[in-house]
Amino acid sequence: MKPLGTDRRISNEYTTIELPRMDQAFSAPQSWRSPPVTRAPNSAEGPSATAPEHMHPAISFAKFSHPEVTATGERRASVSLKALETLWFNTGTLCNLTCENCYIESSPRNDRLVYLSRSEVDCFLAEAAKLDPPPNEIGFTGGEPFMNPGILGMLEDSLAAGFAVLVLTNAMKPMQRLKAPLLDLNRRFPSKLALRVSLDHYEPSGHERLRGPQSWPRTIDGLLWLARSGFTVSVAGRTVWQETDAQIRAGYAALFDRLGVGIDAADPGRLVLFPEMRADDDVPEITERCWGILGKNPDSVMCASSRMVVKRKGADKPAVLSCTLLPYDNAFELGASLAEAARPVKLNHRYCARFCVLGGASCSG
Repeated sequence: MKPLGTDRRISNEYTTIELPRMDQAFSAPQSWRSPPVTRAPNSAEGPSATAPEHMHPAISFAKFSHPEVTATGERRASVSLKALETLWFNTGTLCNLTCENCYIESSPRNDRLVYLSRSEVDCFLAEAAKLDPPPNEIGFTGGEPFMNPGILGMLEDSLAAGFAVLVLTNAMKPMQRLKAPLLDLNRRFPSKLALRVSLDHYEPSGHERLRGPQSWPRTIDGLLWLARSGFTVSVAGRTVWQETDAQIRAGYAALFDRLGVGIDAADPGRLVLFPEMRADDDVPEITERCWGILGKNPDSVMCASSRMVVKRKGADKPAVLSCTLLPYDNAFELGASLAEAARPVKLNHRYCARFCVLGGASCSG
């Protein structure tokens, strides 16, 4: 990605277009905008969406290639931070598993995001506490958060500062080796520590297809221990299966009933079903007009209420990102502090459309 104000031209075999400066207000020239389409409502083939002949197909951008303009020449949608409700910390991308289609590509060898330290987390907690209003929730994700050697201190400091805490975990050995200190935290800060367990399907075969052999019994052991020990527990599932939302929830409901874990599978906050995301998905770009067309409020999108702190391998200090789903895209890095990261976010990635706007999902509790 080129810095602002460098090469501001796009050329192809037909023409060269001068791009607007990113530090100036942008208004797409009329020639870039999609003209009204011609329709023949009474034709045998139904309404026509054929653009007029003067619409030059060469004068366009590739999808998600320009921060201000979509491929159709319309203004790209942006989302303002209404309030920081959830502050996420990515504790590092190392994980005890290598799961199929993990959005962050976590594995036992991926250290592109290195471990955050307790002191680094504390700096952001101090800044968050001064916000008006402060965040409702502190979230920890990875990788597997319980592999970070400083995780217990991070949880304790977050809870002691008065925040509710959510940890995303596979509930396997890294978590289970910390049973005693986790029980102590839950006793000292009742109802403030929640854990969301990744259980990709309600059948062992489905879960292990994505997470590997023997991952099911170990995760179920962890889920049962959490539920029986009085922790606030939820589950995150996948939607890669050829099943409807209702079918998936019914399958989990039967499982939860057999296990006796007391999780309401009909509650989207207790059973979170994430839309599948693939890099080659052909999804529409979100324009400013889409909010009205979809009947959706930009305040409902995840980046309107959350930010994530990461530390890249080789970096001197952590950075704040606009989205938990885009840890490696520098275009979504907003600064080194929460104050710097309060600026609006352009929805210039296919995940913005697939996961947040069209999928309606959020990582927060």
